[in-house]
Amino acid sequence: MSHPVHIIAEAGTNHGAKLDVAKSLADAAADAGADSVKFQVIYPEGLYLPKFYKDGSYEPNEVFAMRAAGMLSDVDYRSLAEHCLAKGLPLCASVFDSRGIAMFEGFSPPYFKIASCDLNNTGLLKEVAEQGRKIVLSTGMASLGEVERAVEDVVSTGNRDLVLMHCVSIYPCPLERMNLNFLRVLQSAFGFPTGLSDHTEGSLASAIAVGMGVTWIEKHFTLDRSAKGFDHHYAKEPAALSQFVQDVRQSWSACQPVEQKISEAEQETQVRARRGVYAARTIEPNEVIQESDLLVVRPVAFIDPPHVHRVVGRPVRTTIHQYQAVSLESLEPSE
Repeated sequence: MSHPVHIIAEAGTNHGAKLDVAKSLADAAADAGADSVKFQVIYPEGLYLPKFYKDGSYEPNEVFAMRAAGMLSDVDYRSLAEHCLAKGLPLCASVFDSRGIAMFEGFSPPYFKIASCDLNNTGLLKEVAEQGRKIVLSTGMASLGEVERAVEDVVSTGNRDLVLMHCVSIYPCPLERMNLNFLRVLQSAFGFPTGLSDHTEGSLASAIAVGMGVTWIEKHFTLDRSAKGFDHHYAKEPAALSQFVQDVRQSWSACQPVEQKISEAEQETQVRARRGVYAARTIEPNEVIQESDLLVVRPVAFIDPPHVHRVVGRPVRTTIHQYQAVSLESLEPSE
């Protein structure tokens, strides 16, 4: 089922190098109603130095070793792709080098994701763009000029199938630092579809972004926030991911225009909530109504508050009892 707002369930590397956990993450994304599940295909040699040179000797890069220990194998990814295909859930990836691009291209993903860290990586941007698939590009840590150069890198290949994701690269990101008005800048400056890579711990930022016209939302999730790893501590667990998806869907529905401004349900509320014109005392025939003779109170009656002037100063034709609604028919015709 296609939704107007595409929700990416970002699993990242929260599988911990375990295929069964990766499949469970895909299952959780599908159960939550996400539109795609996305992993991060990180071959450490394509992203990190294995060692740092310092003072005439080499020191091992601990992150390189952690990433190597947390990898799924290419065979695992093929199995995961088959699992996702069976569930009808598109498997996608953030790619960081040629090897990752080549592998995932074989799975025919609906899009490639480029992380914020590679927004200024011209070679990678062009290589991904040349695959001819949609590119979802995060813009964290980037100035507007850097975003402009990245867009130029992509479109120079002839690929204009691009989504620009507003992103604040803080993990987790406080809501007050989300700078959501930058979405307006992206929309007006480039004209491509926009989205939000939401690193807050709630759904409010995404709900606001949907109201601002984004059509893509990305949210990190995990099976266990207490697990060891890079992204678990601020990610949604399955139940919370389901609620997040519902919040985004409902936010979109709430922003849709309706043909009839006042629904039948709201009309019912209007009857009891709006005011009408009533007699403050019993008014006999031929008495001239004064403003002090009237009450403007709930519920709705024959005459609305803006039309009180049509009543004041007119003689009464038939008795109007105290607390009875005043009607034009109970008054003498105006001259």
